[in-house]
Amino acid sequence: MRAVEAGDVCRHSREGAFLAAAVALAALALPWLGYELFRLLWQPRTIGTIAIHPGAIDFEIFRAMLGDWFAGRPVYTGPKSTVNTYLPASMLLFWPVYGWASRSVALFAWFVATAVALAWLVRCMVRESGAQGKAERAFVALLPLATYPAGAIVGNGQSTLFVLALLLAALVTLRDREPGWGRDLAVALCLLFALVKPTVAAPFVVAAACVDGGFRPVVLAAVAYAATTLLAATAQPESLPDLLRQFLVVASHMSTHRGESNLHRLLGDLAWQAWAAPVSLAILALFAAWTRRHRRADLWLIAGAAAIVARFWSYHRWYDDLLIVVPLVALYRLARRSAPGDAGGKVAGALFIATLVFLLAPGGLYALPAPWNDVYRGVQIALWLAALVVLSFAARTSG
Repeated sequence: MRAVEAGDVCRHSREGAFLAAAVALAALALPWLGYELFRLLWQPRTIGTIAIHPGAIDFEIFRAMLGDWFAGRPVYTGPKSTVNTYLPASMLLFWPVYGWASRSVALFAWFVATAVALAWLVRCMVRESGAQGKAERAFVALLPLATYPAGAIVGNGQSTLFVLALLLAALVTLRDREPGWGRDLAVALCLLFALVKPTVAAPFVVAAACVDGGFRPVVLAAVAYAATTLLAATAQPESLPDLLRQFLVVASHMSTHRGESNLHRLLGDLAWQAWAAPVSLAILALFAAWTRRHRRADLWLIAGAAAIVARFWSYHRWYDDLLIVVPLVALYRLARRSAPGDAGGKVAGALFIATLVFLLAPGGLYALPAPWNDVYRGVQIALWLAALVVLSFAARTSG
């Protein structure tokens, strides 16, 4: 009888803890997303006497870039070339969201794409985390909403959210559906549109190619991407080789001089810019070998590792930190499934909490003064690398 009572107390205590955590996340998510929505729709320059980051900045950059591209104006050498760091294929892949002549229609398309992607991401995280009970499920559902990158994506009109949703949809489909042309075409389509942002997508595409049954859909996506590139290039007067050379010049300068917490910026700060491409390709090759070796490990261990590799291997800004919600799910699964007293589960749980705390809105990059914002970023990097080590070790022991 006492054992039953103790179990009830433990269960109620756990539910109470998840409920309190969910309330705390909601208290962060609502004002943060509300502020970022205000920044997107009204583009204020200040709030009171405080200057703020321009709203809808990426939304307007993408629209201007597509307008110039399809009008035949120079994109990689024109007056706006410093921010036009997307490959020719991205011009066509971006079009269904950002390419409408009417700004209102484009904004509506972006809202639909973002809302669908966010709803799917929340549903996927709740389902895949193994959360049980209303309080725990609410906690996991609110987790991505309370992060600073989710708000930054909304405020900037960025594409990272639906790119990440497409990548996870591709991997989950590979795992859950029977092999066949229907599955492979669905996966290839997801990967194709996710490649609108190759800096996010490439490690996930590598992971998909290396797991069982993933090679054919990746080949299909690659062929479709090549065809999209050729078709997009017809809108410009220059040849495709010239366009690619121009792109590489612009992208190389941007990646080694801008962005946060990535290897390209580190190499740029060290004046080793020439090593950026070789180092990135070497990292992808190492990740491919690792994934192939552990291809039968839990999907979320592979996806979590892919997300961390994606965050470091190339140029990224702070809104791309949304990638870290993927290893958060992987750590949560490890902690939840571990036996009582298991040291690995405790490490995963502690790392989950610490990583989440440093991902919550409003984040320290812009909220903290120097040098504390650099300390904040240093701790984040250490946590993400620690998560990569934990996930790698778990993959070695599970598959």
